[in-house]
Amino acid sequence: MDHLSFKTVSVNKANADKAWVVVDASVAPLGRLASQIANMLRGKHKPSFTPNSDCGDNVIVINADNLRVTGKKMTDKIYVTHSGYPGGQKRLTLREKKAKNAASVIEHAVKGMLQGNRLGREQFRNLYVYAGNEHPHQAQQPQAVELKNL
Repeated sequence: MDHLSFKTVSVNKANADKAWVVVDASVAPLGRLASQIANMLRGKHKPSFTPNSDCGDNVIVINADNLRVTGKKMTDKIYVTHSGYPGGQKRLTLREKKAKNAASVIEHAVKGMLQGNRLGREQFRNLYVYAGNEHPHQAQQPQAVELKNL
C-alpha cells in the first residue's frame, strides 16, 4: 500500500525553491527566447510546478542589445501606444524601440506571454534585463542556462 500513497505537493511562496539563472539574449530569436524565459518565470520547467503560485526562477537576461529577429521585423513590427487623449497614438518600429531601450523589447515580449493577473505581475518582477554583458546580481550566484528546443 505504501507505493500508492504519493502526496501531491502544492508549492507556495514559503517553500518554493527559487533559483537565479542567467540567459544570453543573443543565442535565439526574440519570440523563442521570450517563450523560454516566460516558462522559467512561471516555473513550468520544474517537477513541482504549481499553476496558482509563484514558483518560478529569477531570470537575468544579458546582451539585450544583441537581440536577433528574423525576416523584416525590424522595420515591419510596430508597437502602438496611446496616451488616452485625442491624437495621442504613437507608433514605434522594433528598430526605433530597440535603439531607445533594448531591454524594453524583451520585457514587452515576455510580459505578453505571462498571465494577465496579479500572479503574472508578480512573476514579471522576477525578470531582470540588461543591455550589456554585465549585471549587478553576482552575489546571488546565478547559473548560466542553455536554452532548449530552439
